[in-house]
Amino acid sequence: MECPETSELSLSIVGDRAIHRLNREYLGKDRPTNVISFSLQEGAFGNLSASLGDVVISADTAAREAEGAGISTWERVVFLLLHGILHLTGYDHERSGEAEARRMIKKEKELFALLERAGLTRLEEGAGSGRR
Repeated sequence: MECPETSELSLSIVGDRAIHRLNREYLGKDRPTNVISFSLQEGAFGNLSASLGDVVISADTAAREAEGAGISTWERVVFLLLHGILHLTGYDHERSGEAEARRMIKKEKELFALLERAGLTRLEEGAGSGRR
């Protein structure tokens, strides 16, 4: 994705109320959403930070979307993180037309397949719970 190996990002997983507030305040959309990205690489001082920016994911929305799609919440969160990172690296499906949207979808599929093959889209039984 042409990012330096020293690149960083901030990830916040919040509820619908918090992401609704961010969506309204920064994007002018008065509703919750699944993921929002805030780039630190844009603008006059974008080259001063090693951080790509912030990705904020609504766990509530991700869980609803996962249930509707018949997948795990973890799988949905992984996809949303990937989607947010693509936005931070310059991909855009909303404002740049159909060709750019198709390019982003193609990259999402390619990268998500890599994550699936690496086993990163599934949580093992008891993972994260301290149980072995």
